Amino acid sequence: MEISLDKVATSVLFVIMTTLSCMILNWVWLRPKYLERCLRKQGLVGNSYRLFFGDTKDGSIMIKQACSKPIELSDDIVPRVLPFEHHTVKHYGKNSFTWHGPRPRINIMSPEQIKDVFTKIGDFQKPKTNPLTRLLAMGVINYEGEKWAKHRKIINPAFHLEKLKLMLPAFYQSCIDMINQWERLTSENGSCELDVWPYLENMSSDVISRIAFGSSYKEGRRIFELQKEQAQLFVKVSQSVYFPGLRFLPTKTHRRMKEIEREVQDLLMGIINKREKACKGRNDDLLGILMESNSREIKEFGNKKSAGMSIKDVIEECKLFYLAGEETTSVLLVWTMVLLSKYPNWQARAREEVLQVFGKNKLDFDGLNRLKIVTMILNEALRLYPPAASLLRRVHKETKLGNMIILAGVEIALPIILVHHDYELWGENAKQFNPERFSEGISKATKGQVSFFPFGGGPRICVGQNFALVETKMALSLILQNFSFETSSSYAHAPCSVITLQPQFGAHIILHKI
Repeated sequence: MEISLDKVATSVLFVIMTTLSCMILNWVWLRPKYLERCLRKQGLVGNSYRLFFGDTKDGSIMIKQACSKPIELSDDIVPRVLPFEHHTVKHYGKNSFTWHGPRPRINIMSPEQIKDVFTKIGDFQKPKTNPLTRLLAMGVINYEGEKWAKHRKIINPAFHLEKLKLMLPAFYQSCIDMINQWERLTSENGSCELDVWPYLENMSSDVISRIAFGSSYKEGRRIFELQKEQAQLFVKVSQSVYFPGLRFLPTKTHRRMKEIEREVQDLLMGIINKREKACKGRNDDLLGILMESNSREIKEFGNKKSAGMSIKDVIEECKLFYLAGEETTSVLLVWTMVLLSKYPNWQARAREEVLQVFGKNKLDFDGLNRLKIVTMILNEALRLYPPAASLLRRVHKETKLGNMIILAGVEIALPIILVHHDYELWGENAKQFNPERFSEGISKATKGQVSFFPFGGGPRICVGQNFALVETKMALSLILQNFSFETSSSYAHAPCSVITLQPQFGAHIILHKI
């Protein structure tokens, strides 16, 4: 008996469509509602899940409203930087959750639980990177498991203390170039008003170009312009209303992001090829150290296919050098200058220390390490204005965290800026600039708790944190040696999160030549 092929095809199509419909229904409704019930049973509170969007639509609206106007220098910056998270914690308390589309996200603010998240890196992993994140930058910061361990091992030598000492002349040259620019601007009247933010960005860009590739900022300028545009587009897409599959549509923004990624890849490949031909065996910059370390790794494992990093991996790490290396230092410097403009007594104390250690002489590594007051100031700036406002993790299997059981698929948010500004952890003056709290070091200031983590924590702590701090100390010390500064009347205080915490309307400062 013959069976109609049409009937078979119809039956198969029916089964496929039914299965697909069940999967979609489970993804966008049944699973989220089940997770919500489990969270509420454990005492966690938050908005009820709403189909597709969750809290994303409300969050996008609140971000736009928060960024629509500046605030006073004395105002709390948290409602402007993380408006929806601030609203959620204020309304529901610390044991709360939000919805990122159909995924629930728990806010973790307990130091003990934060420590567990940082320590148990196998249980609490980075969220799966979507295609748009990959266009911005991959590298060691996004990897997990063996690939993360391999890349971290290869990259670590580039940031050893002895290597940082060798980088000091490059730090100094880039910083002194900026100081010379400012001296020319103040030469006529001894003072001038300018937006220091683009100068600090350019200086940090120049440093990472010299350190990473032995090239000048001018040669790498196009890469920085592209990466900056890519970061802005990434934030724009991330803050848009969530809709399943939207990131795969060939929109104008998505096409532009792919164009940028291709151009950055080509430019970096050109720099790497040029370096290989012109400077074979050179290992006094990050790229050289990275390639030398990678070569050792490959030899150690007998040229196995899985050993070392591919040329594509090297390019991704270079993109990460550019993005993280420039952003972290420039934002730390700009907020430190803004704070010292507002608190001239701390500016005077910092300058006195710098002049006591160095006078007007050239800076050296040992002297930078003796700058106790400068270190206190930088730690307090990192507390109030951490480079990243929040960190995310995700669990892929049922996981215990403190007294909670977290089911697979749930995200964990570590809202750095909320923890850093928490009255219960930092006292009644938590929102005020008070470097004195770090006078006896970080451990004493935090009472041994994980309540200060501007560079993350645990095994995955930022590999470049010492790099950023040494560069910042160098730049700030040179500025203090040569200028006093105050906030301009045209300064508009507007911290906003664009990958890192940046001044939305720049940082208008009045410089006075000393």
